[in-house]
Amino acid sequence: MKDKIRFFLNCIGMLLLLGLFCFGVVMPQYTGNYQAAMIDKVNALKNTEGARIVLIGNSNLAYGVNSEMLEKTLGKPVINMGLHGGTGNCFNEQAALLHVHPGDLYVICETNYDDNDRIKNPELVWVTIEDHFQLYPLIRAKDWPDMLEAYPTYLGKCITMWRQGTGNGELNNSYRRSAFNRYGDNYYPRKDPEPEIDFGPVRINNISEPAEKRLNNLYRTLREKGADMVIAAYPIPLCENVPSPEEYSAFAKDLSDKLDAEVISDFNNYRYDPEYFYDTYAHLTDTGVYVRTNQLIADLSAYLAAGDASDEK
Repeated sequence: MKDKIRFFLNCIGMLLLLGLFCFGVVMPQYTGNYQAAMIDKVNALKNTEGARIVLIGNSNLAYGVNSEMLEKTLGKPVINMGLHGGTGNCFNEQAALLHVHPGDLYVICETNYDDNDRIKNPELVWVTIEDHFQLYPLIRAKDWPDMLEAYPTYLGKCITMWRQGTGNGELNNSYRRSAFNRYGDNYYPRKDPEPEIDFGPVRINNISEPAEKRLNNLYRTLREKGADMVIAAYPIPLCENVPSPEEYSAFAKDLSDKLDAEVISDFNNYRYDPEYFYDTYAHLTDTGVYVRTNQLIADLSAYLAAGDASDEK
C-alpha cells in the first residue's frame, strides 16, 4: 500500500513539475499574435464603465467597423470583440457573458450561423488564451475535452519557439496584436483591396438548431442581467455567385422567426462592391469600413429610438 501511495504522490509531483514548466517557463509564445488582441479586448470590456455597445462575432467586425464613429454618434462606449472566425462562433460569443453591465447592448454579427456548437479549431483557441487565465472563462466546460486533446500540438510548437527564441513576435502586416486600437478595431491601413480575393465561399449559411438554441439562451441570460442583444448583418460582396436579394430577405426572416433577439438589419443594405473588400470576402477596406459603419449606425439608431419611444408609452 505504501508503494502505491508513493507512486501516486510521485505522479502528482511530476504533473506539478510539468505544469510549472509549461505554464511558468514555456508559455506564452504568441503574445504578439493577432489572436492575442483578445487579451486587450477583454481588458477593455472589464475596465469600461457604464452601459456599452459590445460587438460580438468574427473578423468581419475586426476588419469592418469604425467603433469611434459608432461611439460618437450613439453616445455610448463601444467595444469591438470581433476576432478570428476559426475559433468558432461559440467561442467568440462567450465574450458576451464577461463583465455584463445593466443597459449593455450586445450586437451579434456572424458570417455564418450553421455551426455545431463546438470549438472549430481548439489549437487556435490555445494560441488565443495561452496562460492568460482571464480568458479561460471563454471556454465552456464541454469544450475542455477538445482543448486538452489539442494542447500537446500547441505545446510542441511553443517549445520549438522557446528553444529557438522566436516566440512572441509580430508580423509586419494587419495580422498582429498591435494592429488593433483601443476599441478593438483592426486599424491597419487598408486603402486598396488585395489582388485575387476568393469570393467563392460566399453563400448563405442558414441557422442550425445548436446555434439557434445557444443564441436564444444567450439572449435570455443577458436579459436577466439587464442587458439587451440584437442581430446585425455582415458585409456581402456583390460578386458573380452571391445569393439573390430575395434569398437574403428569406434568410433574415428565418433568423427572425427562430431567434428571440431582434434582427435589426436588412441584409441587402450590406451588399457592397467587391472593391470595398480588403483581403477576404469578410474583411473591408477603409472605404468599406466607413460605408458599413454608417449602415450599422442607422440600424442601431432605429432600434434604440424605437426602444425609447416604447419606454415613453
